[in-house]
Amino acid sequence: MNNVTTNIQIPQRPTRRFLPQQFEVNDWATLEPYLQELQDRPIQSAEDLEKWMLDRSELESAFGEEIGWRYIRMTINTQDEAATESFQYFVTEIEPKVAPYDHALNQKLLESPYLPELDQEKYRIYLRSVRRQLEIFREENIPLKTEITTKQQQYAAITGAMTVTLDGEEMTLPRAADRLKSLDRNIRQETYEAIQNRRLQDKDQLDALFTELIQLRHQVAVNAGFANFRDYMFAALGRFDYTPQDCFDFHAAIREYVVPLNTELDRQRKKALQLPELKPWDLDVDETGKPPLEPFKTGDELLQKTIQCFYAIDPYLGDCLAIMQQMGHLDLESRKGKAPGGYNYPLEEIGVPFIFMNATSSLRDVVTLLHEGGHAVHSFLTRNLALNAFKQTPSEVAELASMSMELISMDQWHLFFPDPEELRRAKKIHLEGVLETFPWVATIDQFQHWVYENPNHTVAERQQKWVDIFDAFNQHEVNWQGQEHIKPFIWQKQLHLYEVPFYYIEYAMAQLGAIAVWKNYKENPQAGLAGYKNALALGYTASIGEVYAAAGIKFDFSGEYIQSLTDFVRQEMADL
Repeated sequence: MNNVTTNIQIPQRPTRRFLPQQFEVNDWATLEPYLQELQDRPIQSAEDLEKWMLDRSELESAFGEEIGWRYIRMTINTQDEAATESFQYFVTEIEPKVAPYDHALNQKLLESPYLPELDQEKYRIYLRSVRRQLEIFREENIPLKTEITTKQQQYAAITGAMTVTLDGEEMTLPRAADRLKSLDRNIRQETYEAIQNRRLQDKDQLDALFTELIQLRHQVAVNAGFANFRDYMFAALGRFDYTPQDCFDFHAAIREYVVPLNTELDRQRKKALQLPELKPWDLDVDETGKPPLEPFKTGDELLQKTIQCFYAIDPYLGDCLAIMQQMGHLDLESRKGKAPGGYNYPLEEIGVPFIFMNATSSLRDVVTLLHEGGHAVHSFLTRNLALNAFKQTPSEVAELASMSMELISMDQWHLFFPDPEELRRAKKIHLEGVLETFPWVATIDQFQHWVYENPNHTVAERQQKWVDIFDAFNQHEVNWQGQEHIKPFIWQKQLHLYEVPFYYIEYAMAQLGAIAVWKNYKENPQAGLAGYKNALALGYTASIGEVYAAAGIKFDFSGEYIQSLTDFVRQEMADL
């Protein structure tokens, strides 16, 4: 490992100015006096108001970090009942009581006669968001949101318990999925069918859970005066910079410019594998007939190589991951009982996030850690911003941080793949995946729009609509004969639909931005990296378009822009 890590400074929690240094949020009785003090405090000048805002931010950071650790412990082991109860206690007993105070404090801020005396440019984005939160707040939605959060946890519990037994070994679905890269087509088929059959065992339970979530979410929207949950979420997510129609136009551009590229790649795959037809289990195997890439053997090896990779790009990036390692803020390996997926959880007070993932030994795991590492760098770059709200970047910006890191790190992938041919394969597979991101995101996003525009649909209608949208965007060269019963339920593997609704189109927007960042980096590494870091350091003190401009790229999803950037990716693939 790079010896630079021996000299890093481990961050300490900042000195508190409002809360006691040893303050911990354990129960409502501990927390309420500080909320009450903020609500009652007289404000007699612009300086008082700014101090009040900083104190409120300090409390929000402490509260956010406490709930963050409870969430992390629950996902690390979904079978730990105490950890689950600890998180649920916060969600059911504390968060609902905070919400009315939050609303009252927002009102106090906006009604202050000293508000116009604040630096309007500095607080422009923050105040815009506060006004929107005030507009959509409804007291009757507090218990509904608590119920929604509780139900969302059921998804992680259901999917986290899914295992299959192959060759006498019980394994998680992520670990089993590595076998889909096997050169033996029978093993791939057996694995694919085992995974899908295991998912299908819970399809009715997952369908029922989703239906309940749809109805609860629709009620929240109606209570807040919206026609549907989609419109409510556009407000709740602070989507000031684009509309549902922009999303529909983006879907259409993806279908016109990207879907044909992916269809051609699948056609080439079928030819290279010398198959009469492509089946769903033929999409992950290396088309040159070589065994799966194995860039690491253990989670520790994955981490060490990623830290080296970050240091080779920029010492600051390397320090970010090295600090997280020394603080124990990583849990990388897949194991039974862990929640699915991966995330970077910003811990808002200490400013050092936590990375969670389910690594086995694949290229996908490398990309996942690079992706979450990009989020982590973003957390570090914003950790010293004055207000907690300044660090709450919209996902169109957050995902730009992570997806750009996947691409700008590619010049250092020899650390994972010292063999030049394996390196070429890895890059080609990843760039194909970049192109595949767009249709899949459009599929999930278009599905969500329909689901919430039509909240009273039947399960059968939902299944049919999913198949129609899936068929429009995906796998035109794949023969589904004999697997038709699987297709209507593929969406159930996408945790965003259950846990973070409407958080998905951002991946395609940010993927487009990330290609542009990478293009700049390829043309001028120093300037490209500086633009990337400068943009992320803005946090949410500027609009999405302004952040993208700071990176030297455009926030644009026109067909012309998509075509120019996908042409760049195609050329990079051709040059490998």
